Parts: sequence; structure tokens; C-alpha cells
Amino acid sequence: MAAKPRPTVRRIELGYELRQLRERADKTLEEVAASGAVKGMYFAKLQRVEKGTQTLRTATELRDLLTYYGVTDEEDVAALLEIQREGASQDWWSPFQSSMPSGMPRFVGIEAAARETWAFHPTLVLGLLQTEGYARRLHELAQPIEETTSESIARNVEVRMRRKDALLREEDPLLLRAVLWEPALRNLIGDPEIMIGQYNELAALAALPNVQIQVLPILPPKFRGHTPTHNFSVLHLQDDLPTSVQVDTPWSSTSVSDKPREVGRFKRTFTSLMSSALPPDETPDFLQLLSREITK
Repeated sequence: MAAKPRPTVRRIELGYELRQLRERADKTLEEVAASGAVKGMYFAKLQRVEKGTQTLRTATELRDLLTYYGVTDEEDVAALLEIQREGASQDWWSPFQSSMPSGMPRFVGIEAAARETWAFHPTLVLGLLQTEGYARRLHELAQPIEETTSESIARNVEVRMRRKDALLREEDPLLLRAVLWEPALRNLIGDPEIMIGQYNELAALAALPNVQIQVLPILPPKFRGHTPTHNFSVLHLQDDLPTSVQVDTPWSSTSVSDKPREVGRFKRTFTSLMSSALPPDETPDFLQLLSREITK
């Protein structure tokens, strides 16, 4: 059975197609916005539509834009209208959007639609791999600084747990390759009980056929190349859509880009990290070692 359409990936798909059509028509964003071909189609809106962060609200808007680009074949128009309808529905995370940091809704939407993700974190367990206890304690520790409410913490923890469903779903689960730096695993979040629960969860997830977890030790057995000081995720969508990269910033926001140069840099970085990290089959033993150390 085919996977259910995911609104974010449909918006990205439509935006990608519209950008291609605009470029074939030899038009700039400024020219389209100034043409008046589509009522209310100003520059910033069209830019967001092409990036997949906003959808066209009506079929008329899309039809007018396609006419301006010279697309008249009814089969092509109908296919794009179907993509628009699927992209106009709400994502599962939409009710939580108000409590998310800037840029996070787009990232979560792409993450939910990705077929494969490569991710690295130098200081914390990746959000996709966290237990509920670990995630809640992280937010509680940040509460005095971020001045968040208990309700906001509960909503953010729920989002984090829902994100993990991508790894556990029976149909077309997300393929995850994760590299965790050793300091991230030794960073005590809460009490030993929370950390042991997190180590056990990592071991269980690493046993899944769609999840590969590697540990990058502080003292690797072989030469270690460049180790980033920030976390990032490389998000691979279906073959005809651009790969994206996500990086958190110090300002509690999430930056997402599909620029080939930036994506290529992070792909090379992750490949280097994997080659320096311990083999995946050594991850369970490493986690058991940490569990024994923390209970001494």
C-alpha cells in the first residue's frame, strides 16, 4: 500500500515544480509579482510558495500562475492541482506550531517526509532518539533561561515523541544514520535513572533495521577529522526533490537550507564523522559500559 501523502513534502514538491516552470518561462520572482497575473501574488508570498513554506490557497491562484507560465496541458494542470490539494491539508504538528522555535515547523515537516536522515550531535542525544524522561528534563533545565511554561514544556515533549514515530511506523519507516559524540552520551541530563533509560532506548533503536547509530569516541582508535561544534541533520527526500540541511542556531531557531553548496558541505562532514566513529555493532557494548559507569 502506498504511503499517505504528507502535506509538507507536497508543498515542497509544488514549490519545486513552480520554480522550474518559472525558470523555463525565463521569469524572475520580481517579474511574476509585478505582472499582476495572479491577484495578491506579491514577491515574498511567491518566494515562500517556491520554498514550500506556504501553499497557494485556491485552485484559481495556481491556474492563473500556470497560465502565466504557459502551461496549458490539462493533464499537467490537474496533476499540479492534486499536489496543491494534498499540500493544503494540515500536518500533524500544526496544533503545536505556536510553541515551536522559529524555523522548527518547516524542519519537522521535512523530517516527517524524509526517506533518509543523517544526523550528528556533539552535546546531546538527538531529538529523534530521546526518551520522554530525557526530553522533559532537558526542557525543565532550560526553563529558567527560556522562561517557558509547564504547558509549553509538555507540548514540546509531545512533539519530540511524535517525531520518533517516523522511526517506528510499519509502513516506510525513516532510515536514520546517527553519529553521537561521546560527550553527548556522558552529558548527565537528570539523574542516573534517566540516563540509563536513555542508554537502553538507544540500544533498542539501534537494533531496528532502519536505524544505524555510531559513537564518535573522545579518543578514537584512528585519526579523527573535523568534528563540528554544532548539531545538524541532512534530510533526503524522494529522488526528484532537493535534499535539505538543518542546523540549530544560538538564537533558539532552526535554519533549513536546500542550497547545493551548503548541503554538499554537510554531506562531506557526515561522511567524515562516520569514518572516524566506532562501527555500529560496537554501539551496544559502549552503551552498556556507560550504564555500568554511571551506577558505580
